[in-house]
Amino acid sequence: MSDALGPGELVLCVNAAPNHVTGQPVPLVAGETYRVLEVMDFACPCGRSDALLDVGVGFAWCQTRFRHLPKPKATTRTRRASTPKKLQPV
Repeated sequence: MSDALGPGELVLCVNAAPNHVTGQPVPLVAGETYRVLEVMDFACPCGRSDALLDVGVGFAWCQTRFRHLPKPKATTRTRRASTPKKLQPV
């Protein structure tokens, strides 16, 4: 997952369980969207991921707590301009 992520990407928190290394409660909220500030290539002590994510809350978190959200697709719409109707003289 760290290959696909970079600074500015959006991730969804899916696991707000206590810290799996220290057992301390985490300030993350399950179901909340966070923006990645930095991806640090570091083997997490749990052994389940190869990178830690800095999302601006606390310190860096194991990437297994998050799911990558796709970027919203930009769509272009063509709008029709309304033109005044021509009146015929009677």
